Amino acid sequence: MTTRKGIILAGGNATRLHPATLPFGKPFLPVADKPMIFYPLTVLLQSGIKDILVITAPRDKALFHALLGDGSQFGATISYIEQPIARGIADAFIVGESFIAGDPVCLILCDNLFHGEGLSDAIEAGWKNAATGATIFCQYVNNPAAYGVVDFDESGQVTRLVEKPASFVSNWAATGLYIYDGRASALAKTLPLSKRGELEITDLNSLYLQQGALHSIKFHKDFLWLDLGTYSSILEASNLIVNKESRDNIRIGCPYIAAYRAGYINSKDLLAIADSLGNPYYAESLRNAVLASVAVKKPSA
Repeated sequence: MTTRKGIILAGGNATRLHPATLPFGKPFLPVADKPMIFYPLTVLLQSGIKDILVITAPRDKALFHALLGDGSQFGATISYIEQPIARGIADAFIVGESFIAGDPVCLILCDNLFHGEGLSDAIEAGWKNAATGATIFCQYVNNPAAYGVVDFDESGQVTRLVEKPASFVSNWAATGLYIYDGRASALAKTLPLSKRGELEITDLNSLYLQQGALHSIKFHKDFLWLDLGTYSSILEASNLIVNKESRDNIRIGCPYIAAYRAGYINSKDLLAIADSLGNPYYAESLRNAVLASVAVKKPSA
């Protein structure tokens, strides 16, 4: 089976988050006790994607190397391509064309947080759709005017996509997670720049829709999806994660544990990572992941 490919779009200058992001990009801002980039990376790893491209602003490339390296610590392969000018989400398929090489690809935005039951199954369904087009992942929101909105007919088929609608269209927003067939790069090159000078992902998705090749998957109402583009959303996400981790005794957005559970690294690898960390709480959670897996495998008396 062909290795599945994933792209994390992590470029841009994050001007909405200045002055905190004056020296470095928002992928390195802490969300709870982890850098933001850990959350999309975890989604890819736990979904069977370990050939990963990070699209980065030029100033951040060295920082990504220091944080993630070549991906071997996760049993994955991580490469990097600079995006000199942020030209919109769809530009990821042009910048990353050599990495994609005509294969299906999963794109996730670095500032989108996903967590909930059924996430990996939803992505798996998206990969099956990649044989016949593209898949967008949708979530019900109360403020649709802030998002790219998806409208459906009575049968549940997508009928139109509207970017930040001025009047009500639907409560279903397209999240920052997408899976495309091998035509994404070629189609992205045909897109005109929008009024704000960007290659809009909504326009790319509309091309697939016009061809009858756009699929959609709706996350359930209790699924957690947050756009981490503002200070308030980062604070909200941090509080939710800390409370949920404490209450449910779990770790959210931990690529080390995701890699271990996926079988990309073994218990010895994970324990070595735990020993190398200076944060005793975080290290203990990695050790507990090993102990939990041993307990599950241990036969009952």
